[in-house]
Amino acid sequence: MVERKEVAIPVPAADNSPMEEDKPLKKTPKELKDAPIKEELSEEDQELKNQLEMLVERLKESDTKLYNPSLETLRTLILTSTSSMTSVPKPLKYLRPLYHDMVTIHESWADSADKKFLADILSILAMTYDDDKLDTLKYRKLGSQNAIGSWGHEYVRHLSTEIGLEYNRRQESEADTEDLVSLALEVAPFFLAHNAEADAVDLLLQLDIMPKLVAFVDKNSYKRVCLYISSCVSYLDSPDDEICLRTAHDIYLKHGKYAEALLIAIRMSDKTLIQSIFDDCQDPLTKKQLAFMLARQQINVETEDEDLQNCLNNTYLTNHFINLARELDLMEPKTPEDIYKSHLEHKRSAAAAQVDSARQNLASTYVNAFVNAGFGVDKLMLTEDETGSWIYKNKEHGMLGASASLGMIMLWDVDMGLNQIDKYLYSEDDNIKAGALLAVGVVNAGVRSPLDPALALLSEQLDDSKSVSHRVAAIKGLGLAYAGSAREDLSELLLPIVSNSDASMELSSFAALALGQIFVGTCDGEITSTILQTMLERADGQLGETFGRFMGLGLGLLHLGTRNQCDVTLETLKAIEHPIGKRTSVIVEICAYAGSGDVLHIQRMLHYCNDHIDTESGADDEFQAYAVIGIATIALGEDIGAEMALRSFTHLMHYGEPVIRKAVPLAIGLLCASNPILSVLDTLGKYSHDTDIEVALNSIFAMGMVGAGTNNARVAQMLRHLASYYHKDPSCLFIVRIAQGLLHMGKGTLTINPLNTDRQILSPVALAGLLTTLFAFTDVKTLILGRHHYLLYSLVTAMYPRFLITLNEELENETVAVRVGQAVDVVGQAGRPKTITGFQTHSTPVLLAYSERAELSTEEYLAQAPVLEGFVLLKKNPDYVEETKA
Repeated sequence: MVERKEVAIPVPAADNSPMEEDKPLKKTPKELKDAPIKEELSEEDQELKNQLEMLVERLKESDTKLYNPSLETLRTLILTSTSSMTSVPKPLKYLRPLYHDMVTIHESWADSADKKFLADILSILAMTYDDDKLDTLKYRKLGSQNAIGSWGHEYVRHLSTEIGLEYNRRQESEADTEDLVSLALEVAPFFLAHNAEADAVDLLLQLDIMPKLVAFVDKNSYKRVCLYISSCVSYLDSPDDEICLRTAHDIYLKHGKYAEALLIAIRMSDKTLIQSIFDDCQDPLTKKQLAFMLARQQINVETEDEDLQNCLNNTYLTNHFINLARELDLMEPKTPEDIYKSHLEHKRSAAAAQVDSARQNLASTYVNAFVNAGFGVDKLMLTEDETGSWIYKNKEHGMLGASASLGMIMLWDVDMGLNQIDKYLYSEDDNIKAGALLAVGVVNAGVRSPLDPALALLSEQLDDSKSVSHRVAAIKGLGLAYAGSAREDLSELLLPIVSNSDASMELSSFAALALGQIFVGTCDGEITSTILQTMLERADGQLGETFGRFMGLGLGLLHLGTRNQCDVTLETLKAIEHPIGKRTSVIVEICAYAGSGDVLHIQRMLHYCNDHIDTESGADDEFQAYAVIGIATIALGEDIGAEMALRSFTHLMHYGEPVIRKAVPLAIGLLCASNPILSVLDTLGKYSHDTDIEVALNSIFAMGMVGAGTNNARVAQMLRHLASYYHKDPSCLFIVRIAQGLLHMGKGTLTINPLNTDRQILSPVALAGLLTTLFAFTDVKTLILGRHHYLLYSLVTAMYPRFLITLNEELENETVAVRVGQAVDVVGQAGRPKTITGFQTHSTPVLLAYSERAELSTEEYLAQAPVLEGFVLLKKNPDYVEETKA
């Protein structure tokens, strides 16, 4: 093979000149960078530039007659110039180098109309020459005060920014801001008239004059303005949030929108405002709609109208729920085995055949109760033989759970429910009778009766002469039946039990918890002081009992959603030396800021979790578990905060102490209740195999919470897998069965999510029920796997059908077509954007998932409710014209 040599081939330059290899650059890169870019101007542009320079030169001359025509020409050139969206108009661009000359000219002139005219032009020029002097604002005030919009939209936006900056500067130096406020009140109407509602709201909010917005909003802009205000509230401090909501409320009332105003009043938790809206509304149909909306939140207002009282009492709930079940063909009762689908479970061996144990029967009791909740029929308790044989398949406290399950099955149907429960109220067996008392409370949850059967039946069981189990069941029943009612007669009944130092800690704690549920979010002074006094007086040994957490929770629930009103209580708790003081202060803090999304308080909770506490030396770390649940409680209802919280939980699970790790799944369950997000399910699936048995138990229960009432197939498959994985562990298997019951709650028609009305309103009553259950799971072995499994029934206050039922003016079912799809956030978007995506059209009644929204697909009817959820009253549209088919 011949070896080839490299050959250099010379390549001549394009012009055949020799190549210049290392010719030095004439300028350094820095000099090249700093050198001004010479722009080649077209003939037309050069002419414009020369004209502008000539006009400015004229202003320097001594002949004052030339000033006005020159200024007029300058204004005309600026106003008539056109440019693309991304470039500066050419007149402003060419006048920019002359800005300082024009400022000097302005200063040299004597006061006159021409000087004000020049100030107007300097005001617009200052937009291109922003050197932090806020000259646009300065020359606007020195100018002729023409209509604010005469220079166009971009000028007004720039001016509003400078108004805000100047306001902040003056606030710091405590100078007068009156001139800025009057200028802002000129800017706001311009924004509102030009579809820039968000800018108008931001400006008035920055200047602390939000209430003045009401006067400027008209019928074309009020919806968009109020939508933007409502969505801002999550990100505002107190008292700005309250002022914003009050402004939205006033705007709605100004335009006669009582239902929307009521939703705002509910968000403010202002009972006086709610009552006044209800009283002021004169339209009978709208008033019924308001009553249904209040019933959903379990808020009672005074009225003498019997029909309205029935709506407020939720009397119609059970009939419409049964009608929905018939419509969806769900009336056939389901047995626990229908839920377990044991034939699909992967059996390990023949030896794994399950015995008919009391623990598994108890699990079946709860599954049966949750699955058939509200349907009034089942195959275990309400059988033909009437002997109550299923109750006797349970042992001791299991009987209590079984007889109490009647209340869940007959949920909301007070008359029929009490008939079925009645025979067990006279049972010889203590546990069966206690269960029946609890059932009375459960069946009355969420509905009110003018006869007050729950109070009549349960109050007589509170005497000292009755057994502890009867008294605890009666107290728990009262808490569930009257949650959120804030009735003084119940306070008189239960307060002596809380303060009685001879009563067991169990009794006192459950009485405090019941008062917390009944007076949720009221900050009742007498109850607060009684609970605090009891904590101060009780012996350390009693305060250390596991029931102490419920006394703390009762105090917390009193402050639910009240924010800084809890400060006095937190100060008092510092006087309690026992660890319960620290625990309770954390509980009160998380309850007070529940659903607020307050980042500072979420950070506080994370700081509590940072500490490494040496429990061997006697220090208490229980409060860290409550802090973890607190992160979820505070982040509820604020999407970004919730997402960040889920990310924090991953870190806590990796690096946290055992007490923190066991609470993380519970917090996730609360954050995503009845909202099965795929990533969350995968996370919980991983935690459900954890080596720490408490983490595994809580993860399994959290899976049930996340899937509650959704019949989600993926959760069902994961739970069946866990049932076979834990087939030899009765405790884990018990919780797996409970989770399966929750997943199929109400055969897939119920939800336990505390957020409702398009996720705008956090229900205090629902959150109280969820927190009670979660706090029981913080000591799962003693409480849920011990004698107090009936605390699972606390979920009843959060259970509500996730339906949309449309009713006519006579409150009868009216079937209409509705579009149901994924909700879309349309805050601040231009035009009339679609509020749902990927929709399907159904006929009512329909079921709505957590992230879904419905809207009417026909213009034949007008909905009386602002959000299509729950009960919605329809009115015929007087302007509707039926389309004629060709």
